[in-house]
Amino acid sequence: MSVSQIATYESADGLELAFADYGAADAECVVICLPGLTRNSRDYVPLARHLADRFRVLTPDLRGRGHSSWDQNYLNYHPRTYANDVMRLIELVAARHLILIGTSLGGLVAALLANAGIGTLRGVVLNDIGPEIDPAGIARIAGYVGSTGPFFDWSAAIDVVRRNNEFALPNLSDARWRDVTLALCRERDDGQIEFDYDPAIGQAFREGAGGAIDLWQVFGALAGIPTLLLRGVHSDILSRITVEGMCRQLPRLQVVEVPERGHAPLLDEPVALRAIDRFVASIATS
Repeated sequence: MSVSQIATYESADGLELAFADYGAADAECVVICLPGLTRNSRDYVPLARHLADRFRVLTPDLRGRGHSSWDQNYLNYHPRTYANDVMRLIELVAARHLILIGTSLGGLVAALLANAGIGTLRGVVLNDIGPEIDPAGIARIAGYVGSTGPFFDWSAAIDVVRRNNEFALPNLSDARWRDVTLALCRERDDGQIEFDYDPAIGQAFREGAGGAIDLWQVFGALAGIPTLLLRGVHSDILSRITVEGMCRQLPRLQVVEVPERGHAPLLDEPVALRAIDRFVASIATS
């Protein structure tokens, strides 16, 4: 199954936002996959293809990433804005049933959308994110986001991506590292390679653009929604202590740890795929 199209829509403040569209347009259930801070719609190609024979799968480029427009006001790079953008997409597709899958930042956006009381929302998959974020992981991400590159060739880009992420993805083949880098980066007109996002996202991240959010309250909205939490066993973002707190707060939470992964699983791991398949099947039959 290949991408049927890259489509666009307009945000409330006039930005052109893009998403990749997989599967049948008339599918009863739509899965929307929300990427992490520096990721984009290409991050979900393997999972989208895996699910597209059963669902319509949409993989948005959040503003400032991929095919979507960059925002001239970097302070708009924060979760509430992303949630508003995705809500417009949800309204556009008018799905009868909706499942949200979110990696890291995308999981926070999914939780914010759950707070909006979407009546068609049937389930949420959180990939290595919760209401408390380990400061060690925050410091690691702040150290490189928006401040790396460009690179003279793809080989140099692959080396940097591998160096930044090998502790979280310790057993990837050379070919898979190339795939990961191709998803994260783009080639410029001058032939140099750069990460496929607005570098101002790094500034917004380090400054905490958008202000503080009570994340326990945000994730609490999932209490009445079937939720699957995937955690990289070596995650430096989501601790087991936070997971225990989430289990007390969310009685319907299912937790699966993905071995040999830190932050964040790629969602092509057999353990992750089996967990997602079981979860979406349980929603479809409930």
